[in-house]
Amino acid sequence: MTAAPGSVGIVQPQRASFGDPLRLSSGATLPAFELMYETYGTLNAERSNAILVCHALNASHHVAGEYAGQPASEGWWDNMVGPGKPVDTARFFAVGVNNLGGCFGSTEPASINPATGKPWGSDFPIVTVEDWVDAQARLADHLGIERFAAVMGGSLGGMQALSWAIRYPERIGNALVIAAAPNLSAQNIAFNEVARAAILTDPDFHDGHYYAYGVKPVRGLRIARMVGHITYISDEQMGEKFGRTLREGLNYSFAPEFEIESYLRYQAEKFSEYFDANTYLRITKALDYFDPALVTGGNLTRALAPASCRFLVISFTTDWRFSPARAREIVKALVDNRRDVSYAEILAPHGHDAFLLDTPQYHAVVRSYLERTLR
Repeated sequence: MTAAPGSVGIVQPQRASFGDPLRLSSGATLPAFELMYETYGTLNAERSNAILVCHALNASHHVAGEYAGQPASEGWWDNMVGPGKPVDTARFFAVGVNNLGGCFGSTEPASINPATGKPWGSDFPIVTVEDWVDAQARLADHLGIERFAAVMGGSLGGMQALSWAIRYPERIGNALVIAAAPNLSAQNIAFNEVARAAILTDPDFHDGHYYAYGVKPVRGLRIARMVGHITYISDEQMGEKFGRTLREGLNYSFAPEFEIESYLRYQAEKFSEYFDANTYLRITKALDYFDPALVTGGNLTRALAPASCRFLVISFTTDWRFSPARAREIVKALVDNRRDVSYAEILAPHGHDAFLLDTPQYHAVVRSYLERTLR
């Protein structure tokens, strides 16, 4: 099969196993764990061209390329990573990893708990962004990468890039923090709580041990997805794409009548087929808990003081979930620390999902910035 121009082509996931215990932020310890990952491009002899790509809520290690025999299996950031793309795999060695608790091959709630011989279920510990970064550092050791040329990600992935800069300042040259915030607003925490409540109250949830019953809390997961999906799209984009268009006219019932209703239900149905409810609960909690300034009395400047790398911070004008104002908080704290920081505010109508799209101005900014990291 011939790869499309700009594609990394057929890719193969890999699994790394770690036998040393991992102490988590909650105080719990994972006795051992596995991480699923993919790589794209070639690691140079100096091992200096590696870029870690961190994923957001519902993504995975599958960043770019496609799987053999699986049409339409392109990675979630395929427009960003590949030969000639902003993360040019002719120059960089990109690494995508499925975080702990994710439901795409890494150790997760559906994995077997060695203490019981049964799936972890709700006994799987709460994980944080900091725990993910610590696990990613173990993966870097496994791959023989002492220092990443860059760590990048959008949304929750951007939070991981920020955490890397604070937690492992000597192991990162650049942090690309895209469509992210230094912490969640009360409104964002509220949206996450509504989504979790939908899952927790689903009769098929069984306190998180639904695997033993051969069921899944799909009704709750669908509602959670609909709530989340609304926050990813701007009102402008939703109005332009759907407006008040009716599918077939008013039918005076509770069946989907408007196109937007049908769209949300379709997205929710599709999501519930491949995502795990216990994973959703934990990832939204990781979002809620992320707050580097918590340990500095709310002072973000002091929280970011350990960072020594260069930064690119990007926001999107219509992103109301992680607004440009929140991105500028990060920029201000970095400037206060006299760090090397570039900031771009991209005019885009797509809302929070804009970080996943190939807006020319956005991609040009990323491309130009990364071209300066290796000359």
